[in-house]
Amino acid sequence: MKLKRILIPTKVAHQGMTVREVFTECGRANIPALPFCTKSGRITGRVTLKNIMKISCLPDYMVESARILGEEMSCMADVEAKAKRLLDTPVDAYVQEPALSLSSEAPIIKALALMEQNDTSYLFVVDDGEYQAAVTIQCLAKMLSQLGRVE
Repeated sequence: MKLKRILIPTKVAHQGMTVREVFTECGRANIPALPFCTKSGRITGRVTLKNIMKISCLPDYMVESARILGEEMSCMADVEAKAKRLLDTPVDAYVQEPALSLSSEAPIIKALALMEQNDTSYLFVVDDGEYQAAVTIQCLAKMLSQLGRVE
């Protein structure tokens, strides 16, 4: 089976796009990242929800103390205020190296193997240098769960 059967179409992130727009699109598509593209559509990086939140909302001391943090934390108001300001900032500062990519003609087992090899749960589908869509471990599992089902 080919990846083209399970694609998740998404918008792309671009210079000047806000964090709110990225969060909205990732939430709509149920995906953890978007490719960061030039105006011509070439992927130059990726913007991940995890990286944005880690850098902007999560102080290092909280990560280091995560196992011992209580249920009620007085510092939450500060984090929420930071998060509200974050939403209208450009995503440009959060761009990371490009994610893995495969063509839409690649077999799904190759996508699964690459995800496992690189400890990731998604990859981008690129045909002839142009972003097409994304594929996640969840959409692979959904497709596999339907094998052999008679409808």
